Amino acid sequence: MDRPLSGIRVVGLEQYMAGPYCTMLLADAGAEVIKIERPGSGDPRRAMPPFVEKNGAKKAAGFMAYNRNKKSLALDFRNEKGQEVYRKLVAQADVVVENLRPGSLDRLGLGYDAVHKINPRVVYAVISGFGRLAGYEGPYSDRPAFDIVAEAMSGIMNLVGFEDKPPSWTIYGMADIYSGMVTAYGIMQALFMRSRTGEGQLVDSAMYDNMLSLNESMVALYSVAGQSPHRGRPRNAYPRGAYKARDGYVAVNVPDERIWRRWCETMGQLELIDDPRTNSGTARSKNRAFVDEIIARWFVGLTRREAVEQLNNAGVPTGPVHTAEDVFACPQVRARGMLMRIHDADVGDFQFARTPPHLSSAPELPTEPAPDLGAHTHTILQDLLGYTSEQVDELVAGGVVGVNQSNT
Repeated sequence: MDRPLSGIRVVGLEQYMAGPYCTMLLADAGAEVIKIERPGSGDPRRAMPPFVEKNGAKKAAGFMAYNRNKKSLALDFRNEKGQEVYRKLVAQADVVVENLRPGSLDRLGLGYDAVHKINPRVVYAVISGFGRLAGYEGPYSDRPAFDIVAEAMSGIMNLVGFEDKPPSWTIYGMADIYSGMVTAYGIMQALFMRSRTGEGQLVDSAMYDNMLSLNESMVALYSVAGQSPHRGRPRNAYPRGAYKARDGYVAVNVPDERIWRRWCETMGQLELIDDPRTNSGTARSKNRAFVDEIIARWFVGLTRREAVEQLNNAGVPTGPVHTAEDVFACPQVRARGMLMRIHDADVGDFQFARTPPHLSSAPELPTEPAPDLGAHTHTILQDLLGYTSEQVDELVAGGVVGVNQSNT
């Protein structure tokens, strides 16, 4: 049985995180992903620590994580012969994904308009900081962006951290990862439309847009209630946060009075249900110090496991704040198969996060390791594009393409 995207060919003009994560999702879904990289150096993530070193091989963890199940074609776009190779490749592609600097491919005559003329059926996805679709361009459209810029401008960064501290970022690369997911979703929509119309289209994915959509609660709060939320200063729902047990932290959220009643019953503090200082989310938010003191006294006598079991048994959704070590030891993670084991012939076995969701009628995800730079150059040019072995050797000698010497 095939994976959902088996038979779909994707060309990835990608680097760093957003583009590679997007095409990794497609590869995990069964697509053939051909990752185009600069000869000699490749994706910059190949050179970013931390590294694993074994038997003379040295590989970057970040690159290994986001480039599994792909093929690597090392190709120099600045060379006319390299551009010719690219045009032949996109003529046989279903999808192109790129997250290069805005306008860089257009200046080479290799952007969406050129690719659409070569192959009208191609779905061309562009990930940028601020969007590229004609008619929706803004004053920032030509700016480059990293994840923290999108987090900041979307208002998310303003909400993370404490009231008396500067704004804080969330997790490294969250805007990239989420943008990769949104882009993959857009590609799926475009492929579905193509099945009806026979035509491809441009999928325009802006990191700023994506993070703003993720911050929908801020938008709704301001639009409907005229409130601008502030970090560390809840207004309408409390308690919400991480509370210290004997051996670590436990995360709890109380969105309504039904959950608050259950927690009060669990703590043996029934008087707090109707106390005017704690009988509503707004009241509890105003009296945070009073509420936090009571909660802290209850948690201090419990382990994480004890607190989580008591609260969940009472119908208060709760979970421990996990460290990386906790995640790797979590029985739920193990039962769901969320840590994929990938074998790399050079550096051994490692585990990476599985692509969700599970599908009941599809086989499990493929587990090919991230490719060496240029590992598939020869096979792609010969088997797919029709170059002879001698022609490939000439392109290698001219620096137009690169090959991995152990995989030529």
